[in-house]
Amino acid sequence: MAVALLLLTIALVVVVAMLAAAGAAKLARLDGATWPTALTRAAVTFTAVITLAAAVTAALSPFLT
Repeated sequence: MAVALLLLTIALVVVVAMLAAAGAAKLARLDGATWPTALTRAAVTFTAVITLAAAVTAALSPFLT
């Protein structure tokens, strides 16, 4: 059961990161950025969301064990 919950949580974090990256790319394109710039902003946003999720997990792990 714990493994299934872990996999579902990881999938949820990745989906949220992808949605945030897509939103950042769309906003960049609406702002007039070129495709390479929009993809760079999307990649930075995706990385930031994954990093934030890892930091929150590391901060909460002592309380969850």
